[in-house]
Formats: sequence, C-alpha cells, structure tokens
Amino acid sequence: MNNALVLTNGLLVQPDAKTAHGLIRGTERFTVKGIIDGEQTKGKDAGELLDGKHRNIPVFANLSEALASLTDIQYLVIGVATVGGRLPGNMLEVVKTAIASGLSIVNGLHEYLNEKPEVVALAQQNGVQLIDVRKPKTREQLHFWTGEVFKVKAPIIAVIGMDCAMGKRTTARMLRQACDKNGIKSEMVYTGQTGWLQGGKYGFVFDSTLNDFVSGELEHAIVSAWKEGGAEIIFIEGQSSLRNPSGPCGSELLISGDAKHVILLFAPKRKYFDNDEHWGRIPSVESEIALIHAFGSKVIAVAINTEDCTPEEAFAYQKEYQEKLGIPVLLPIQEGVEPILPQLKELIAQKK
Repeated sequence: MNNALVLTNGLLVQPDAKTAHGLIRGTERFTVKGIIDGEQTKGKDAGELLDGKHRNIPVFANLSEALASLTDIQYLVIGVATVGGRLPGNMLEVVKTAIASGLSIVNGLHEYLNEKPEVVALAQQNGVQLIDVRKPKTREQLHFWTGEVFKVKAPIIAVIGMDCAMGKRTTARMLRQACDKNGIKSEMVYTGQTGWLQGGKYGFVFDSTLNDFVSGELEHAIVSAWKEGGAEIIFIEGQSSLRNPSGPCGSELLISGDAKHVILLFAPKRKYFDNDEHWGRIPSVESEIALIHAFGSKVIAVAINTEDCTPEEAFAYQKEYQEKLGIPVLLPIQEGVEPILPQLKELIAQKK
C-alpha cells in the first residue's frame, strides 16, 4: 500500500506548494490521505482550498494530529517546490519525527535527505526509506540523443508556459486523461519530480539531468512512450518558460523532442516573471507564438491560468484572446480540455 501524507507546513495555498497541488488533483503512485499544513487551514478539505472541488483530503495542523486521526500511513511526501530546491528549515524536524514514527520520506527537492548523516542514521534505525526523487541518474543510466525521435509516428505536443507555475503539468495530465476517456491512446512525458510522484511512467527530471544528456533523456522518454506505450499522441510537460531569465527552457522540447505542435499557457494578470518586477516583464502572447513559430513549431491552442481572475474575467479573457488569436482558447480548470479533442484527432489522422 502507498498511503501518504503530504507536508506543506503553511504553504498549501502558495505557489511553492505546486507539488502538493498536483498530488491533490490526482496521483496513481500514492493514495493521499491528508495534508499537513497548519492551524490556519486545519479541518478544511485540501481540494476545496485548491480549486473549490471537494476531494475528501483533510488538512491537519501537524503530524501528530494527522497520525492520531489516520491509520496505515506508509509515506510522508514533501509537497513543496521551493526556489533553489532547498528544504524549509521548519520541515526538517517534521521529517525526523515522521521517520521516528515509521514513515518513509519522499523528497522532490534538490536538497537530498540521503546526504544528511543524522537523517540517514535515523531512517536506518527505523527501517524506512529516504527517496530523493531529484537525485541525478548515474552516467550509465543516461541516454544521449540519437535522432530516433524523428521516427515517431505519433503527434508530439509540447505543453509550454510563459512562466513558472502556470499549470503546464496539470494541463498535460488533463489532456492525457481526456484522450484516454475518449478512446485515444495517449502518454504524457513528465519532466519534473511531481510528474513522477503522480505516477508518470515515461519521463525524467529535467533540472537534475546533466546538460549534455537532457536532449537524449527527452528523446528516450518520447520514443519509449510511442514504442512501449503504444501512444497515438504524446504530450510533453514543459518546464519554466522560453524566456524566464532564472531558467529559460522549452527549446529542447521543440528541437530535440521534435514537438511540432504546442499548447501555450499564460496568466493574463501576471505581469512579471515569477511575479518579481526585477526579473522583467512577461512578453505578449503574440510574441511568444511568433517565437515558437521561429523554432518551426505551431501553437494550436492557448490555455489560460486564471489566477486572480473572477469567473467573469476568466470568460472575458477567453473571448478576447479567441478573437485576437484565431485559435482555440482553453480554460482547463473551469471547462476542462475536451474542446480541443477534435483537433487532436485530426493531428493523429494526419500522421497515419
């Protein structure tokens, strides 16, 4: 059994808890039984706090309350993705207590628990695992790019955002689920730790992969999804954005991953990269589409992250950009992604 608690320690409603947000929305790898956050959110349902949908995942103030209320828990998952991948100081003691309580720890941060001698010793004493998801692969496990991706006969679609924390992974996962529900065999290539935590079969952790092998790991995941998974269509989860100065990313998906089609996410009310004016203003959607076109790929739809929008504003933005861009404009959270299915079916038919 893979029953898990997810640790957010006061960050549940913040963008830093996007790992937790993904697990709340769904995972095939774990059964999420509760969230450990704090006094302000305890007693509430995590799904309702996230997007207004009740998911029967209670929020607890602390670990002791969670373990007193729930039984048969095997894992504590660190549910935050902080800038720089550091473990918040107030979480380490919770992690140690969880280990002493017999829980294995799943950590998606760059700060590895297996490099902390006192934590390793505690885990050994209690017979539990320390799983550092972002720990780099060995050289022998890595793949170099070969060009085999050009043989793939399934459409490859990159789900790219105009900034971090735009909903790229969530949208890619929703696209896969919508395809599967409608009889289309699809696969999603994950490129971050949360994709693995959600049960992804094909993918790699982009930001902990040696640069020389990023293109090869991407290609290997795509080819495997097509050959082994029998995918009729493949969605690649984007990371960061093409022009975010803290970590520009995306050209690899278009060039090394041969993604000739793109679904582009943007947040109309977000003005600066990572909401930091010092980092620079996010360019226009039109200029991003033109940049992607310059790479030889086509934006077939845009999807709106409706943070800070009222429902009325969300639908107004949808109408505005549909008229302005002349392509489908999705509201994944409000309406799902099914409106684009006819276009996806057409792309599959063209490849056959």
